[in-house]
Amino acid sequence: MESGNLGSIDFGARLMLGAAPYQTVASGQFRVRKHQGMSRASNAPSAWVELHARRVRSAGTVLDLACGAGRHTRYLRTQGFRVVAVDVDVSGIDDLIGDALVEVIEADLEMGPWPLGHRAFDGIVVTNYLHRPLLPKLVDALAPEGVLIYETFAVGNEKYGRPSNPNFLLEHGELLETFGGHLEVLDYGHGLDEDPGPAFRQRICAKKSAATEGA
Repeated sequence: MESGNLGSIDFGARLMLGAAPYQTVASGQFRVRKHQGMSRASNAPSAWVELHARRVRSAGTVLDLACGAGRHTRYLRTQGFRVVAVDVDVSGIDDLIGDALVEVIEADLEMGPWPLGHRAFDGIVVTNYLHRPLLPKLVDALAPEGVLIYETFAVGNEKYGRPSNPNFLLEHGELLETFGGHLEVLDYGHGLDEDPGPAFRQRICAKKSAATEGA
């Protein structure tokens, strides 16, 4: 496993690669500590995305799925990526329409067809969003050696607030089960995230092989 530079980020439940096929170690909670003077307000990028965006091919194209107000679209743009930002409501990123590095697509991801056809991306970012029928499409939408960075609410969050509906909460190990057979899992965690407020989240970073499946 690439250890990377975790800085002040301490994920207590992390993935040990080299096991068969993987195993979680130090099964306590993961926590994100603030950098001194650094706000973790809702418009700041997720620490998980910041940590793993470096794994995406330099100057590649990244899909920001269910992009919301565009906090990750804006962050990825500053890192030199081209970004395709998709959401049912793109009013939060209307200032980026026409930007040379950003393609804005307004689409209903749950009621409409998959809006991206057969396009493939060097990276895919999804945070705080879960629509299970889309999960297999994310594997297909990764280019060879593409990187998936996914983070959303998980079982346990019902103790802290919304979402509490199990339809919107990942089960224990669900991201591993969903993506582990198709992608190389680089990092994984499930536990209590105390910042910006207490919430249970599950997160994964995984990479597609250089050769497409079936090649």
